[in-house]
Formats: sequence, C-alpha cells, structure tokens
Amino acid sequence: MTRIGLISDTHGWLDERVFHHFAHCDEIWHTGDIGSMEVLEKLRSFKPLKAVYGNIDDQHIRMECPENIRWQCEEVDTWLTHIGGRPGNYAPPVREKIKAAPPDLFICGHSHLCLVQMDKKLSCMYMNPGAAGRHGFHRIRTLLRFTIDGKKIDRLEVIELGLRVTT
Repeated sequence: MTRIGLISDTHGWLDERVFHHFAHCDEIWHTGDIGSMEVLEKLRSFKPLKAVYGNIDDQHIRMECPENIRWQCEEVDTWLTHIGGRPGNYAPPVREKIKAAPPDLFICGHSHLCLVQMDKKLSCMYMNPGAAGRHGFHRIRTLLRFTIDGKKIDRLEVIELGLRVTT
C-alpha cells in the first residue's frame, strides 16, 4: 500500500500544516505552480516527491520538474500534469493523448478547484486537489490524501487548510 499526499498551486507559499497532514504519507505528489525552489526543497526534504511544473514556475523549477509524469504506482497507471482540464473538457495539451491511452488515474492542478470524479467514458479516475497556496480565486485551501493498494484507489480524504488569506 502506498499512502499519497496530493498538493497543488502553492504559488511559493507552503502552509506548515501540510507536514502534519502528510506525516504518514509515503510520497507527496505536487501538480505544479510550485512557485519557488524553497517550497520544492521543503517538500523534497520531508518525503519522496513527484512534482511537475506549472505555468507560473520559472526555469529553475522547470529544470527540476517535468511537464508530465506517467508511471505505474503499484498497479495503477498514473499521469500527473498541471494543466489537464476536467472530464468532458480536457485541456488541449492532453486531450488527444488521454483519449488514445487513458491512464487509470489522471491528476492535474491549475483550476484551483478541488474535484474528484470518475470519467466513465475513459474508465479513468480524475483528481484535482484544488489549491494550497494564498494566490488565486479559490476560497478554501485544500489538499487530498489517499492510498493506492494494488489496483485499488482508496481512503480518499479532502483536507481543508482554511480560508485563502493573503498577508
């Protein structure tokens, strides 16, 4: 069993409560708009990290993180990207690829809207953890936590970090 902490759109700011919520996770996955090397390094030093760059990330982050990662997590074909759209309206950079070879689990960020839904047409689980940072239009900062056990995606939790407050 692999326990995953899923985060997105930190935009250069990391709530310290992330470390508490992800303390029992085996890995952290970040779906882009990391915003600073400091955030990337804090997450890397805490747990094994898989991260993709987002549209606001600079060349330093882009040198460290790819645009997409597709791999087998246990027996689940997993795809991580930043701009992915949503079921029924996938973004142009992924639209044809996801239709031609759908993964079991498709994860993206960018929208700042937390959404988990089964794409029945593609037999693909879709996840977007929302946004954990202070920048954007979201009201509530969110994370996801879940497990992958063999082929099973399970124990999904939405974690609310509170209101998006800029200081």
